[in-house]
Amino acid sequence: MSDARPPIRVLLVDDHAMVRRGMRDFLGLHADLAIVGEAADGAEAVRQVEALRPDVVVMDLMMPVMDGIAATAAIKGAHPATEVVALTSFIEEERVVEALSAGATGFLLKDAEADELAAAIRAAVSGEVHLDPAVAGIVARRLRAGTGRGPADPQVTALAALTPREQEVLAAVAMGLSNRAIGE
Repeated sequence: MSDARPPIRVLLVDDHAMVRRGMRDFLGLHADLAIVGEAADGAEAVRQVEALRPDVVVMDLMMPVMDGIAATAAIKGAHPATEVVALTSFIEEERVVEALSAGATGFLLKDAEADELAAAIRAAVSGEVHLDPAVAGIVARRLRAGTGRGPADPQVTALAALTPREQEVLAAVAMGLSNRAIGE
């Protein structure tokens, strides 16, 4: 009898079939990841999460019908144990904050390496936050500068949920340190 863990169940959500296929192909190379479904918009993603119960949803933010932020909020509201890794082509500061406030535990750009996406999925299942360095920089700058909107600001609340170690790692990423240097 094997003590191997079952694969991490992943739902891919993007309005471009080619992007979904590319993600499916390179994530399929990882034995610990299983693609259980796909969705072309946020509303379909919400339905698929209900039906398939994935561990992690890789969620595009810019989609028709229901965008990734609204879908993330709906998924996290109905299935808090399902983690969401946001994926987008470009960084807009407000979209970053909205995605994290909606419950995303990771945020990557679509030009991320395949191994980085796999690492973000694994981190999400482990309860860790995985952010693209540019995104981490945005979050760290906001944390350092304050938002000027008071303590009830959801951005501040989301950041306060980070452990002291996660905040330390986030600050190191914002300073531009490599993953190896942060690990050391």
